[in-house]
Amino acid sequence: MKAIVLAGGYATRLWPITKHRPKMFLPIGDTTVIDRIFSDLEADDRISEVFVSTNERFAEDFRDHLAESSFEKPTLTIEETSEEDEKFGVVGALAQLVERENVDEDTVVIAGDNLISFDVSEFVDFFEEKGSPTLAAYDVGSREKAKSYGLVDLDGDEVVDFQEKPDDPNSTLVSIACYGFPAEALDLLSEYLDSGNNPDEPGWFIQWLQERRSVHAFTFEEAWFDIGTPESYLEAIAWYLDGDTHVAESATIENSRLGDNVHVMPDAEVFDSDVDQSIVFPDATLRDCDIRSSIIDRDTDLDGLNLQGALIGAHTQISNGK
Repeated sequence: MKAIVLAGGYATRLWPITKHRPKMFLPIGDTTVIDRIFSDLEADDRISEVFVSTNERFAEDFRDHLAESSFEKPTLTIEETSEEDEKFGVVGALAQLVERENVDEDTVVIAGDNLISFDVSEFVDFFEEKGSPTLAAYDVGSREKAKSYGLVDLDGDEVVDFQEKPDDPNSTLVSIACYGFPAEALDLLSEYLDSGNNPDEPGWFIQWLQERRSVHAFTFEEAWFDIGTPESYLEAIAWYLDGDTHVAESATIENSRLGDNVHVMPDAEVFDSDVDQSIVFPDATLRDCDIRSSIIDRDTDLDGLNLQGALIGAHTQISNGK
């Protein structure tokens, strides 16, 4: 069995934090979003190879990241795009990868920006048992949120209806970007695209596939975060920290209060400041600041600021609001 980790997005909603780094490398505690997925796939003996699909802009970042890691299964495969408006769409990029890498066996496909609470091996167990196209489904608890995803209607664990991004969802159970495709289903990608269907979100392919094949859903509870916005990233950090703080040993904290769900990374410095629900990246310095629900990137120097819901890019210096 193969696995494909999709990591080709440009994460423009997280700029400037992700303008020069893949959002999959955003830290979650002592690891990263994508490394949590790599760890699960590395540990599953049924997965023989992991194709990591990214774009030309971030290819070198991924080469360096994988070279420095202990993972043995990942193989980098590059989409021929370097800007957002050049993207083929997720389904288009997936079809190209399958052809480019000659993928001809059962395959698990996961978005590299997924923070999931289950072990991927549990999903593989279910996929193997059903032997049919399989998706992971999660109750987002809000009909408004459900409008942004593929809505899943089940009879037991079989998908009886699938609607991609419905205007008026009748439930809150949605498909997340975690799929299992038998080899014969991968062969249908080209048929789907050649028929002029939507090449963007994989949910459109699932909707088309469900009308032609039996599709099953692996449902789970606990937690799931689609890390595409500052809010979802901060929510993921809050879930991981569960009200605690995470301060690197090399960080310096003096005369400061760190509230709930604060992550201060290596060599950051916090002086005479109050920080809540925020992330302070390596080598950032805060002096006399009040920081709430914000992301402060590396090598940043902030002095005398009161920030709420801010995204401060790397190498920024701001003093007294100027």
